[in-house]
This record gives sequence, structure tokens and C-alpha cells, in this order.
Amino acid sequence: MTETFFGEFDLASLAIWLFWIFFAGLIIYIQRENMREGYPLEDDEGEKSSNPAMWPIPSDKTFKLPHGRGDVTLPSGQAPERDEIALKRGGPGNGYPLEPTGDPMLDGVGPASWAPRKDWPELDGHGHPKIIPMSTKDAFSVKAGRDPRGLPVMSGDGEVVGRVTDMWIDEPEQMVRYLEYTLDPKWGTGSRLVPLTMARIGSDKVKVRSLYGKHFGTVPQHASATQVTVLEEDKICGYYGGGTLYADAKRQESLV
Repeated sequence: MTETFFGEFDLASLAIWLFWIFFAGLIIYIQRENMREGYPLEDDEGEKSSNPAMWPIPSDKTFKLPHGRGDVTLPSGQAPERDEIALKRGGPGNGYPLEPTGDPMLDGVGPASWAPRKDWPELDGHGHPKIIPMSTKDAFSVKAGRDPRGLPVMSGDGEVVGRVTDMWIDEPEQMVRYLEYTLDPKWGTGSRLVPLTMARIGSDKVKVRSLYGKHFGTVPQHASATQVTVLEEDKICGYYGGGTLYADAKRQESLV
């Protein structure tokens, strides 16, 4: 009797082993692709980590950006040049928290930190800036809730620092992202943006609790009157968010 090729071979065992080998390879591949941004790892002081990763960093891959914004190659060259971070470790061990060495809101550290993103606006699917002033779009109007335009802006310590002049909308999402206000001369010059999530709209005022009056003059400004870049957004949101902790020394104390 002639035996077949698979006569004494366990096909079920082969199938399960092939599956496990494929699955392991898939996990390794996905993990390496996940290392295109944020690697090589750094420690708290910005030095190269002593334990970078279990798997090697993937080879370079070039991505073509839409709307004529060029190419980007990752992971090469993703560590931007930066000044020394204004933080120091509170103790000798790696587990100690980092403490600001200067003005954390101006230095952009801790909850006031921001990422060095590209200095261009976020675009919609047609290549147009997503976030624009409502005053430039006649198709948009306030149909629900209270229109804050014209209301005074009050700081967390009760100072009136300016007046709302416009709302900035995310046109594709059809929602308000920022309020624009003009500063009173006592606190500075020009216009600023405040994220809607950091403002409380009342019947007679708009309250920004995270900042005190003295902080509004150094709120990061947007360069264009008709668009805001993703870098400017990061700096603006970081400043207001940092004020939640750093605007008053009492806010840094423990709560019982």
C-alpha cells in the first residue's frame, strides 16, 4: 500500500503553528510601526533613554502630505532643536517630580506645555483652513444659547480684561472652538483667543477662571486675523490650561 504524503502529518497542528507564527509577526510589525513617532525614547532630562525599546526602530518611510504640504520622513529627524527645559528634578531619583525653575506659563512646561507642531493651519478635506472667524462666513449664525459677542471678559480674580468681538468656528464640524476678545489697554493690546472649553458664558459676562488679570497680556497671539495655526493653538490652549495650576500659588497646594 502506497502511503500519501500527509499520511502521518498533523495538518491541524501545522495550521495552528502557522497561525501563531503569523500572529506574533503581526504584533511585532504593528509595534514597530507604532514607533515611527516619539522614538527614540528620552528620559525626564531629555537624554536618550537607557532602555529604548524591545524591538528595533523601523527603517525610514516617507509619507506624502495632502494639499501640497510636501513630504515627511519618519522616524528620521523627528527630534526638533529645543532650548533647555525650565524644569528640575525635585529629588535625586528618577521617580521625583519635575519642578519649574522659572515662570512655568511663559516657559511652557508642566500643564502649560505645548508641542512644536507645524506652523500652519489645520485643513479640511478640500484644503481650506478648518477654524475661521464666524464674521467671515455669512452662512453661520447663533441659533441656540447665548451669543457672547459684546460681553465683557472677566478673569479669575474678578478683573474685566476685555470684550468678546467674535467667535471662531470649526467649519466642517459646525461648532465654536474659540472666542476672540480685544484686550483693554490696562492689560495689553490686540486680540486674543480663548478656547470655548475654558470660558463660561453668563448673562452679562464671559468668565475665564484659569487666568488672573495680570496674565492676559502674555496670552500667546495668533498672527493672522482669519486663521490660526496648529502651533498657535497648542500654545494658546497650553497657556490657559497651565493657568489652572500656575496662576496662583495656592492652586498648587494639596486639597484635603
